[in-house]
Amino acid sequence: FKKNKMIKKISTPILITGAKGFIGSNLLRKLVYEGYETNVILKSKNKCWRIRDILEKTNIIIGDLNNFESINKIINKLKPKTIFHLATYGAYEYQNEIEKIKKVNLDATINLLKTCSKQGFKTFVNTGSNSEYGFKKKPMKETDLLEPNSYYAIFKAATTLFCHYESISKKLPITTVRPFHVYGPYEESTRLIPTLISKLLNNQNPPLVSPNVARDMIYIDDVVDFYLMIASKQSTKGDIFNLGSGCQKTIKEIYFGISNIINSNLKPKWNSMNHRSWDQTTWKADMTIVKKRFKWKPKNNLKQGLTKSINWHRKFYKIP
Repeated sequence: FKKNKMIKKISTPILITGAKGFIGSNLLRKLVYEGYETNVILKSKNKCWRIRDILEKTNIIIGDLNNFESINKIINKLKPKTIFHLATYGAYEYQNEIEKIKKVNLDATINLLKTCSKQGFKTFVNTGSNSEYGFKKKPMKETDLLEPNSYYAIFKAATTLFCHYESISKKLPITTVRPFHVYGPYEESTRLIPTLISKLLNNQNPPLVSPNVARDMIYIDDVVDFYLMIASKQSTKGDIFNLGSGCQKTIKEIYFGISNIINSNLKPKWNSMNHRSWDQTTWKADMTIVKKRFKWKPKNNLKQGLTKSINWHRKFYKIP
């Protein structure tokens, strides 16, 4: 990470939920690097591979967001002023238990926000999802009709609407960020970019869908910087912001982007795997509101992000 002098002082204490996850772990790393004292709520210390090396540099609190009494005690003691809420479940195809998806996304958010509201806070950043929009034939805009097409998308949308209502009705500084396709260090190994990098580095053909399937890609460092920028504002109430590059890339462009960087001579085998329900040829964030409001745009283009991802992958997985 590089020191970000543009970020204003963020109010402390800082609380992060979902710190074991992809975005949450990178956000925690950045805050620790910047010298902030951080607090994270974990249900357990299992599966902490992303943050195991920095566990001693943050305050770990064992608690269950679905247990209101437990969370209420934690929040009453901690009294956080900045909350980054990234705890989630259901984004992967195998995570399909409807009750658990509802509990982890909607019910946990209600519990957390209810007790945080009693204590008062400077900013609460909720993490939504681009999947809330459903399938669109044009760039997705924050004001679009939500047409969720999975249990995960349904409860993510419900959580966003809940946060929006609480913010507007009670004048609370709550903002929802809707990330698009985030990639980079500590990403789940089964996702698109890590799979392509791993296979191509090992001179193996990765399974591929149609070359025309598209996604709006954004590198993790830009995502983290956006979260910190939003948290430093402390004046946004009920706002919902897309977090993407505003420029979609096809699987073909992504594949050859990685292939060219590592000088692979493999020929892609398109349509060697079935399309998933979320594979679309149009998937792009409309970033107009963000650009107008904050004059913000990602610092890393696809080539820069892929190069950094490949370098990290080689080092972390010890691949020559």
